Amino acid sequence: MSKGTVVLAYSGGLDTSCILAWLKNDGYDVIAFMADVGQDEDFEAAREKAVKLGAKKVYIEDLRREFVEDFIWPSVQANAVYEDRYLLGTSIARPCIGRKLVEIARKEGAEYVSHGATGKGNDQVRFELTCYALYPEVKIIAPWRIPAFFNRFQGRSDLMAYAEQNGIPISITPRAPWSMDANLMHISYESGILENPRSHAPVDLYLMTRDPKDAPSTPEVLEIEFKNGVPIKVVNQKENVSKETPLDILLYLNEIGGKHGVGRIDIVENRFVGMKSRGIYETPGGTILLQAHLDIETFTMDKEVRRIKQGLGIKFSELVYNGFWYSPECNFVRHCISKSQEDVEGKVQLSVYRGQVYILGRESVKSLYNAELVSMDVQGDYDPGDASGFIRIHAVRLREHHRLQGLSSGKQ
Repeated sequence: MSKGTVVLAYSGGLDTSCILAWLKNDGYDVIAFMADVGQDEDFEAAREKAVKLGAKKVYIEDLRREFVEDFIWPSVQANAVYEDRYLLGTSIARPCIGRKLVEIARKEGAEYVSHGATGKGNDQVRFELTCYALYPEVKIIAPWRIPAFFNRFQGRSDLMAYAEQNGIPISITPRAPWSMDANLMHISYESGILENPRSHAPVDLYLMTRDPKDAPSTPEVLEIEFKNGVPIKVVNQKENVSKETPLDILLYLNEIGGKHGVGRIDIVENRFVGMKSRGIYETPGGTILLQAHLDIETFTMDKEVRRIKQGLGIKFSELVYNGFWYSPECNFVRHCISKSQEDVEGKVQLSVYRGQVYILGRESVKSLYNAELVSMDVQGDYDPGDASGFIRIHAVRLREHHRLQGLSSGKQ
């Protein structure tokens, strides 16, 4: 008798293929769900493999458009960066995938969902918080936290032996000595030989970007148009190429950024579960968008509003990294950030060249830049004498501080 129906977040790789077989052998009816978020994958081959392994049903869902519009674009509006460097490519994909996982589980009347995330990483938190938020009564099977599973499979060789015993096809392609996660936003690399933080990344590791020293000697000149803080058009001004749909915009910026080696970082970050990990990331299109959005936002947004919004962007990044996309606080922060973007519109011209993004110019009907007011050649509607009182008022606090410290007449 079946223990119930479980929807498995399935990748087609060795781990989740073994998990599918293990769940079936343990008495569950398994529905495999595979999300297309832009990774390079043979989805039909993965479907056939899941069916052969005994999946009751297989869902392969194209989530690329909603991934860009519902998850990547809000991150662009937020200038989302975790710990000053990581552009959150994996973090923002998980709530997108998890939302569809829950949708399928509800549609199929499944009592359980399952995933292949490890017990040491962030993804277990991201997937499960999403599932509990959107399907509160769901039960989660996390094999890599079940002693019967992780004691049996202590390494890749144990998984391969199980695969052979259960007729699970094993790729004959040599496996890279690191793990990788790819989607429209980025590719991440970690574990294996990369766990030594002193080890330099092998030159053949990068798949999304060219080495900047091998990039073209001629820069690419782009114009990116924004409205409500999101890109609505990109034009290559030299090649007269234009892209206007969200998916096409990101794909094209990935292509240009990748060709010029933009968006590579090698960092040690703080995982939510309490340990530090080393990660290498390629985010070409996202890096271009971050620089362009920062520029048009500063050009069009009030100084004090932007100061508050910067803090909200940091909070948003932490919430997303830690898996709280569907929390009430993250919903509130996203709403505030979206409100801040109402006047963030205009065009930014930039060049992409050998690993760097260079801002060339910008224009906007919503600009707060007043050329006459700021000009050194025209006085305009500004009395320089007013600055004297402005400076004296701000000096009151400094004078009092140093007086109380007995330093008012001392050398500093």
